[in-house]
Amino acid sequence: MSRTDDPVALDEWYVVGRPEDLSIGRPVATRLLGAELTLGLAGGAVTAVETETGRALPVTLAYGHVWTTLGTPTRGLPPIAEFDETDRRLATCGAVHVRASGLRLVENFLDMAHFPFVHTDILGVEDRPTVEPYDCEIRRDVDEVWATNCRFWQPQAAANAAGGQMSDYLYRVARPFTVLLYKTCPSDPARQDVIGLLIQPTDEDRSIAYAFVLVVDAVSSTTEIIHFQQTIFLQDRIILENQRPRLLPLSPRAETPTRADLSSIAYRRWLKEKGLRFGIDRREAA
Repeated sequence: MSRTDDPVALDEWYVVGRPEDLSIGRPVATRLLGAELTLGLAGGAVTAVETETGRALPVTLAYGHVWTTLGTPTRGLPPIAEFDETDRRLATCGAVHVRASGLRLVENFLDMAHFPFVHTDILGVEDRPTVEPYDCEIRRDVDEVWATNCRFWQPQAAANAAGGQMSDYLYRVARPFTVLLYKTCPSDPARQDVIGLLIQPTDEDRSIAYAFVLVVDAVSSTTEIIHFQQTIFLQDRIILENQRPRLLPLSPRAETPTRADLSSIAYRRWLKEKGLRFGIDRREAA
């Protein structure tokens, strides 16, 4: 697949790796929006080059990851205030390749209904499958999708959870391929842990998922925190790679939503308003 000409997709910032995965003298080849990229280190700085043209791309290091863009974004990275809290622990969870549109990954991240059946005895249990009513809106002042007042019973809500709890969730889709989850912290119910899913859309139907967790957890090892998050996502990958179509349909006739899909409905409407084409199934449903 060649580099996309979709201006909406081009004019965004994307994660393309982690600084610790790069070393001097060993360039890393990757893809973004159908374009070949080369990442490297030069003079102690991370570099990104569009391989075919040799064009140097802007690079920003933030939230434990390397970000770049193929276009000219009109805004910077989404602010995440919790990164300024010094007692939080950051764990980045590596890269997982998924044969699906990055938009499918974001939508799956928003879906609570699958917790009891895909993440059984971790994020849900089959005898408590109900998604309680919640609120969702497109916040025009920040151009983001927010789902609030989400609640779900979870037998193991986090790596340091000692037992089951009713977790409060808040979802924030900050960019089309960037989504954040704020959820009840088991060690301090007055605060929220932050989980980020940062998608590198390599091609329309293929993606690389990067995740971070920013937690208040003085008990778990970093390995335990990462393992917990990777376990969840690898369970999701099985579902994602079996979804058809691999691209995300926006037509309301393509897939039948339920009340639990309120966040998905808002997300798709938001994408349609933006005019995004990359990763979208543009065929009308029969």
